[in-house]
Amino acid sequence: MSEISSIDLVELTNNIKAWGAALGFQQVGISDIDLNQHESHLQAWLDNGYHGDMAYMESHGMKRARPSELVPGTLRVISVRMNYLPPDASFAKHLKNREIGYISRYALGRDYHKVLRKRLKQLGDKITASLKHTQYRPFVDSAPVLEHAIAEKAGIGWTGKHSLTLNKEAGSWFFLGELFINLPLPVDAPVEENCGNCTACLTICPTNAIVAPYTVDARRCISYLTIESDKDIPEELRPMMGNRIYGCDDCQLVCPWNRYADVTDEEDFHPREALHGQSLHTLFSWSEETFLSNTEGSPIRRIGYEKWQRNIAVALGNAPYSSEIIMLLNERRGTVSDLVDRHIDWALQQQGLKKSALELQNRQQHRLIRVIEKGLPRDA
Repeated sequence: MSEISSIDLVELTNNIKAWGAALGFQQVGISDIDLNQHESHLQAWLDNGYHGDMAYMESHGMKRARPSELVPGTLRVISVRMNYLPPDASFAKHLKNREIGYISRYALGRDYHKVLRKRLKQLGDKITASLKHTQYRPFVDSAPVLEHAIAEKAGIGWTGKHSLTLNKEAGSWFFLGELFINLPLPVDAPVEENCGNCTACLTICPTNAIVAPYTVDARRCISYLTIESDKDIPEELRPMMGNRIYGCDDCQLVCPWNRYADVTDEEDFHPREALHGQSLHTLFSWSEETFLSNTEGSPIRRIGYEKWQRNIAVALGNAPYSSEIIMLLNERRGTVSDLVDRHIDWALQQQGLKKSALELQNRQQHRLIRVIEKGLPRDA
């Protein structure tokens, strides 16, 4: 690029960060493309089978750690973050109510892929307008990109023990996006790791999916089980899922750094009424047409109606006993698929066990009342 010698790359970098802020990104950082130090960890993760059925993780291999192989000519990666925590954080309370369907906070609003990708493209266009022949390509969780490793090198934050990016001012309630570019821009310095001895995220994980600091076994992760996996959810993990029907936020809810998280001004990320705080009964009663309508423009839509029903069936099995739940499960059985029916059968079994336990408890209470009414023996 002959023009590059006449351009002050430092000034351009400052402009890029200013443009990014104007586009709604809370932070913009720049990293080089040397991710060699992450290759051994990535390979070990794959060798252990921690990617589960996500075959694309293995098929791309080390391309994730080699940006120039993914996009030839790439010299730098511009990493951005955008906050998504709403002013009303009541979603955390919904986790404790087993009759409400808990949906991971990031998925309650508009699909972040669309929002961030559009803004990244606008940023790339501004750079191209400033410097012709610039080539760029935006990514938002849509290609073999080590986004957390890049964010770490770009100074966005450090990688927490739950494998998410953490920032002192924003915690982890933010989305990441990348712009691969063919300019030798000055890079930012990584920030210091600040997890210290804290292991709260490892301890809180409902399914013990964080098998070691910085290592997540996707096969046990509720986000993987409810979103990525197309198979039956392992029976031994179902009771641990509680009322989580799409994703899981436990490791973020417990993280001390999220006390400092800023709320978002992006209305696109504000919770939709149809999804936020709704009862399992209501969500399970949706027809496929209703599901598609209520999840239009949402990341939830991509899992499809079948997995939506599968996930809620498990949550209904974990809910307190209710004759209405049993009736609802029986009504839905045989209407969607064999996959859903298998989870409905499990849920009915769980509800049956709870009914029996409740009946036994009631009998014991009645027996105790009769003993008291008759009077206790003097030597009791």
